[in-house]
Amino acid sequence: MRSIYLIGISLALWAISGCDQTSMMNKMTPPEDEALAKNYINFLRGNKFELIEKDFDPSLKGPNIRETLVSMAALMPAQQPISVKVVGAQVSNLSMNGKNSSNTNITFEYQFPGKWLLVNVATQKKDGGFSIVGFRVTPITDSLENLNRFTLTGKSPLHYAVLMLAILFPLFILCVLVLCIRTKMEKRKWLWIIFIVLGVGQFAVNWTTGQWNLNLLHLQLLGAGAFSPLYGAWIVSVSLPLGAIVFLFRRKKLTEAHG
Repeated sequence: MRSIYLIGISLALWAISGCDQTSMMNKMTPPEDEALAKNYINFLRGNKFELIEKDFDPSLKGPNIRETLVSMAALMPAQQPISVKVVGAQVSNLSMNGKNSSNTNITFEYQFPGKWLLVNVATQKKDGGFSIVGFRVTPITDSLENLNRFTLTGKSPLHYAVLMLAILFPLFILCVLVLCIRTKMEKRKWLWIIFIVLGVGQFAVNWTTGQWNLNLLHLQLLGAGAFSPLYGAWIVSVSLPLGAIVFLFRRKKLTEAHG
């Protein structure tokens, strides 16, 4: 995962360009599970549906399973892909009543001439065997890297407003923090420092889709942040610098009490 606190737009752009997503994703993906998932995708592309059906988990088998596989195969062009890379990988291991199981969920990005696809394969290893617990093919308009890149082009007023606050709030908090450190007061200055550097609540915007979320029960360092999973959308968030605001209103009384 990648996270930064926005003090300036230059820091955000530096963080975006500085990570090699492909190499990081390769380290996260078990080679054996990746190869297994690719085999199932090749079976799908070759219309070898019976080789997929026999390994489906019983909970997924139904009267329409063949029809579903045929529809998925129709989305995949016959020509060889230009590129194939892993853009998502999750591995979980469970142990219950002395029995171990492992679930792997891998998403591939396939690039064909004029077409992009996300192919997700989820498998489960249990009791010495394995089964398919998820299989999906989803068309997309471009690579995830391009769709989710951080750009200022074509964004809404909400995007710009949140980004501006994500720059101003940390600067405001840092200025008040310096002022607090230099202010002479009787006691508990360290409590004021903690209060100042933490923003209260969180308003977060998905930079790709523009969807937003409000969480009132949240504390955020320096009142702003940005986060992006590998190949995922950037989430830019801001929090109210309540501690800094309260300190500015209380500073005069605090210095009078000291004097």
